[in-house]
Amino acid sequence: MTMKYTKDHEWILIEGDSGTVGITDYAQKALGDIVFVELPDPEREVKAGGDMAVVESVKAASEVYAPVDGVITAVNGALEDNPALVNESPEQDGWFVRISFADPSQLDELMEAPAYQDYIEGLED
Repeated sequence: MTMKYTKDHEWILIEGDSGTVGITDYAQKALGDIVFVELPDPEREVKAGGDMAVVESVKAASEVYAPVDGVITAVNGALEDNPALVNESPEQDGWFVRISFADPSQLDELMEAPAYQDYIEGLED
């Protein structure tokens, strides 16, 4: 299993022809305490870079974007009852959706962990 990242601070854990998507630790820290998550309907088609979910914190509301084209196959219903999971475990229990890939080659455009780390360090300068 490989994890890749977007410039909008989403991660995707690649598992065969599908993946699990959430927001990065950097993103949840920037948002602050998360108080609400709006998840998409399962079976919804999404496009890379298109909005997929909404996360609201005490500071702001923010879109969560699809890292690749595909179809939502599952959503993390636990976030509806406990949106703070995104803060507590952003890259594990705080996942948002599972998506089946329409075009797996799009994954090649995403960043590996070292490149993402360099990217966020560049943002902090």
